[in-house]
Amino acid sequence: MSRRNRLVVTSGITFAALTGVLLVSGCGKKKATDEIKIGQTMPYSGPLAAYGTIGKTETAFFKMINEKGGINGHKINLISYDDAYTPPKTVEQTRKLVEGDGVAFLFGSVGTAANTAVQPYLNEKKIPQLFVATGADKWADPVKNPWTIGWQPSYRTEATIYARYIQKEKPDAKVCVLFQNDDFGKDYITGLKDGFGAQYDKFVIKTASYEVTDPTVDSQIVTLQGAGCDTLVSAATPKWGTGSIRKVADIGWKPLFFISNVSASITAVLAPAGLDKSTGVITGLYLKDPKDPAMATDPGMMEYRAFMKQYAPADLNPDDANAVFGYGVSLSLVQVLKQAGNDLSRENIMKQAASLSKLVVPVGIPGIEINTSATDFRPFSQMQLGKFNGTSFERFGDVLSAD
Repeated sequence: MSRRNRLVVTSGITFAALTGVLLVSGCGKKKATDEIKIGQTMPYSGPLAAYGTIGKTETAFFKMINEKGGINGHKINLISYDDAYTPPKTVEQTRKLVEGDGVAFLFGSVGTAANTAVQPYLNEKKIPQLFVATGADKWADPVKNPWTIGWQPSYRTEATIYARYIQKEKPDAKVCVLFQNDDFGKDYITGLKDGFGAQYDKFVIKTASYEVTDPTVDSQIVTLQGAGCDTLVSAATPKWGTGSIRKVADIGWKPLFFISNVSASITAVLAPAGLDKSTGVITGLYLKDPKDPAMATDPGMMEYRAFMKQYAPADLNPDDANAVFGYGVSLSLVQVLKQAGNDLSRENIMKQAASLSKLVVPVGIPGIEINTSATDFRPFSQMQLGKFNGTSFERFGDVLSAD
């Protein structure tokens, strides 16, 4: 099915559009109740605690909805548990959410390994696993896992876009890849193979992996530099993204440097590495950069900042890209529930998550839309490249697609 052949046609959304949503809790088709329970797991502690900002932002978002009287008088109860990015803990907390708390569905849980651990359980029980906060390409498999859907561009999509850019702009590039040794990192390898095609071995001359238990990636970076690469793709999560940027600068290496979008947070990754050391890194963007001066008067970002100022906890920085992510994905969930109308059965919620057409979130980059269908579980397939200029990511070139 073409991405243009959709079940429902929608357009951009703002907070004002949310007030028409009707929420109903429970597993089947029921009358409206006063509350809908939604569950998620977050790494509020552990090596990926930087992503906890996402859960805190989403909790604040639904607090805002509830303090404004809910949606059509219905309150949203988001139950967010810490799993420390430990799959066994994710399983324990997810079962607690489903069997103890009685949530209607899961929303926005963070992590490839964490979501993988509970995917079979949720699909067997036919519980929607909506907009997981991980770009693993396997979330886009409606045949094998019809109750799971991602949100952000897949890592494979992102890497494909990088490869096509490199092929066009630097046809003689010698590419090295640093990747996390799990589904997250391996999706980037697959995407690079998609983008480079038969020329993959010509372009990619060295790869190096790391484990999430590794304290640093210093030795890997030194090894990659020694291979003679002039281009580096760092498929790393925040802690190791920071480490890779810092080490590249410290050894005086100056490659064309691509970093994973999930490590593109200025506050959580680039600032700890050093803004001067981070200058020049490139990433794929689909959400607006809150530190971009041009966003000061952008209506969508002004709406976001007003929300953060009034509702976000004091420890959240509105310039953190993870907070922008939490805000954008929350708006997308509201659109799903709006489309579901009076039928908030799990079946219809899942159907509507797979029926988004030309949806534009106000914190998204202009020209980039969310599209899904019954056969296409990749909400985003477009990105625009941005280069860090010491203050913000400066977008350049056209919006690129991996389709």
